[in-house]
Amino acid sequence: MSAEFPVARPRRLRRSAAMRRLTAGTRLHPADLVLPVFVKEGIDEPAPVASMPGVVQHSRDSLRKAAREAAEAGVGGMILFGVPLVKDAVGSAADDPGGIVQRAIADVVAEVGDALVVMSDTCLDEFTDHGHCGILTEDGEVDNDATLARYASAAIAQARAGSQVIAPSGMMDGQVAAIRAGLDGAGFAHIPILAYSVKYASAFYGPFRDAAECAPQFGDRSSYQQDPAGPLGEALREVRLDLAEGADAVMVKPALAYLDILRQVRDTVDVPVAAYQVSGEYAMVEAAAANGWIDRNRAIMESLVAIRRAGADLILTYWATEVARRL
Repeated sequence: MSAEFPVARPRRLRRSAAMRRLTAGTRLHPADLVLPVFVKEGIDEPAPVASMPGVVQHSRDSLRKAAREAAEAGVGGMILFGVPLVKDAVGSAADDPGGIVQRAIADVVAEVGDALVVMSDTCLDEFTDHGHCGILTEDGEVDNDATLARYASAAIAQARAGSQVIAPSGMMDGQVAAIRAGLDGAGFAHIPILAYSVKYASAFYGPFRDAAECAPQFGDRSSYQQDPAGPLGEALREVRLDLAEGADAVMVKPALAYLDILRQVRDTVDVPVAAYQVSGEYAMVEAAAANGWIDRNRAIMESLVAIRRAGADLILTYWATEVARRL
């Protein structure tokens, strides 16, 4: 046969939508998705986040509605972030039994029960008046070890409120061990920890800081979050440390700019791996689509497929409910 007529024709398996579905190597399912939500104390109506079109700071009532809609769409989980009325140097609202996150957890659990997994972000940046993820020393440094006790206390408060997964995101050394010991000692040995093990000091977090009202009042978080150009192998070291301390699942954040890291982690560990499609990733697609520069729906699905293909078992995405309905 002439070389002008190839025997191998990969296009044969691409000719129709049905054929492409049949031969797909990467599949998304609604249960793979986790919806991040913001709940703000003291508001009666949801407040739009200007830098994240379509995302709001929820009231407690609108949060219950969002949880019900996510559950009905088949979304696998929801992770809560809180914006308290009062912030202070030690993030007192983080472990206050009457704090906004604890009340919101109880609201969501009451609304949806076990229809989706209710998770809680465990950090201090949303609750401190300085916007950093931990307690500060007199010279303005984040005090790693003093912060661990605050994380453990917040995790216990969240578990008591009904959180089904604790997700520490502060990137303090030893945070998983401190939280595991705290949970176990308080009778919550059954509560799993999803560790933000690989979290980079990223420019893609900007819109989140608007939504959570937690931009640092000075400096940045580069002294505790990972350097995007940091040492080779650092991500895997962080993952191994968290697993040794008792993490049940691990996370890579952000997602799209770190797909190589996500694949390294997936190939190394035998626990579930999550990836967080962060606010900046969301905002870029929405902004470009609003200007007519890209096909919004295709860009959303393509980005999620890429994250799944790179190895994520779970994807935290602000499009979770929308995409679950589409799937």
